[in-house]
Amino acid sequence: MTGTDNQMTGAEIVLRALKDNGVEHIFGYPGGAVLPIYDEIFQQDEIQHILVRHEQGAGHAAEGYARSTGKVGVMLVTSGPGATNAVTPLQDALMDSVPLVCISGQVPTALIGSDAFQECDTVGITRPCTKHNWLVKDVNQLASIIHEAFRIAKSGRPGPVLVDVPKDIQFATGTYTPPDTHKPAKSYQPKLSGDAGAIAAAVELMASARRPIIYSGGGVVNSGPEATKLLRELVSLTDFPITSTLMGLGCYPASGKNWLGMLGMHGSYEANMAMHDCDVMVCIGARFDDRITGRLNAFSPNSKKIHIDIDPSSINKNVRVDVPILGDIGRVLEDMVRAWRALPKKPEPEQTADWHASVAKWRARNSFAYTQSKDVIMPQYALQRLYELTKDRDTYITTEVGQHQMWAAQFYGFEQPNRWMTSGGLGTMGYGLPAALGVQIAHPESLVIDIAGDASIQMCIQEMSAAIQYNAPIKIFILNNQYMGMVRQWQQLLHGNRLSNSYTEAMPDFVKLAEAYGAVGLRCEKPGDLDAAIQEMIDVKKPVIFDCRVANLANCFPMIPSGKAHNEMLLPDEATDEAVANAIDAKGRQLV
Repeated sequence: MTGTDNQMTGAEIVLRALKDNGVEHIFGYPGGAVLPIYDEIFQQDEIQHILVRHEQGAGHAAEGYARSTGKVGVMLVTSGPGATNAVTPLQDALMDSVPLVCISGQVPTALIGSDAFQECDTVGITRPCTKHNWLVKDVNQLASIIHEAFRIAKSGRPGPVLVDVPKDIQFATGTYTPPDTHKPAKSYQPKLSGDAGAIAAAVELMASARRPIIYSGGGVVNSGPEATKLLRELVSLTDFPITSTLMGLGCYPASGKNWLGMLGMHGSYEANMAMHDCDVMVCIGARFDDRITGRLNAFSPNSKKIHIDIDPSSINKNVRVDVPILGDIGRVLEDMVRAWRALPKKPEPEQTADWHASVAKWRARNSFAYTQSKDVIMPQYALQRLYELTKDRDTYITTEVGQHQMWAAQFYGFEQPNRWMTSGGLGTMGYGLPAALGVQIAHPESLVIDIAGDASIQMCIQEMSAAIQYNAPIKIFILNNQYMGMVRQWQQLLHGNRLSNSYTEAMPDFVKLAEAYGAVGLRCEKPGDLDAAIQEMIDVKKPVIFDCRVANLANCFPMIPSGKAHNEMLLPDEATDEAVANAIDAKGRQLV
């Protein structure tokens, strides 16, 4: 950087501010409106820039980087199409609470509003899909805005922010202010400590429970390692059964004795039945998403609900709760554990004995059962073998979106948080490959696997080129059934088996495609060959595309039909077309 003291160009300010906020990697794609920033990137070596092949890939890579490290992910895009291509990962990060800072270029200030080349209203377009955004109009405010962007992205409920920097601001000279002199905006001060009275009321309610359950979510991950530790301590102290959303997997170990598995539309029988029949529900860092609740007026109808969340807009948004606690998960759990330990009289085990017996009975019914085959690889079996061969390694898993995503959640057991990166709220096909790239950049010595479908992998397949360029040995494990699997499943079960445009008739040869990128391509078609092929994938020190040919028409069960309650879920042995049709009313036939 050529700036002296605190006087420097806007482009130099951007790089200095990123460095002072602890940034080590940027994911981006150059263009005319950000060339001054790229010129500064060229002249320094403290921050590594990862050149992706599409701006959507930059955003998802930054998401994977952020979610696997707990740091803020950073993406850099140019104006116009660069910024509009960033909208999908920004919305994805907003819905999944991923801390992301997007620096976007803009046409010179004097040209804004003139329909200049590659101009768009970036601030207007991204306002609904960011926590906050800025159009920088004064180079002297640029450093302070970037510092504030990082604070907002990672504090409270994490999420994406965007800083739009016109090209003339990048060239202009101004004053750099370091982070320690920055004064945070008073308008955004998240409440961290929970109300003591509400926490006491929650603990009292928990102590009276006969059919309790803990329902955890991604907020536990976002709060940090201490929150995970405290959640596990709370489960140990109370002996409550615990379930989790898709985003919360790993906060409680899959091998733990109180673990019920994931709940929701494709969750376990025991988790969903326990949620329906519980009398006290402790919701920790989750938001009562529609894929979790099923039919709202039948959701956990006889329970008292406690909801801990740092986002005030999430409380009482979808489900009315009895004890709301606004605050950081880690801090609230610390107070809750302390209050539980201080109870003058702990609940006796007999109080919940019948409940644990019911849970054991539900567990005994294997809701993830499937029919094994000696001739064709069942997708569930493929993921079971992948898990067994990688569970003792330093492994990170990303996914695309669809059947394979749900099977991964069902069959891959996570013992720790920040090891599972998937698109939950937005359900973004194409997320997994660039996310795996971001994870691998953050953890170069780790095993990073993207569990993919043959349709969704093609959404951002071009990022294989970036993986090759940066020697990122990501493994793309494709469950190839020749269909858009989840779309086909819904069409089969809910639309008279009219498979409208869900079959892919021009599938590429994934082995040759991998080789074309300079990666390694593997294919497996027989169950007996699977273990050796997976081991070969693991051992290769280059990016790999693994084409795992699985049963074409396997469906993902169990399943709560749209518009139904948790205790109306369909299990594999019940899930005939006729059973599904009978279980769903006319309104429930809608996919969403």
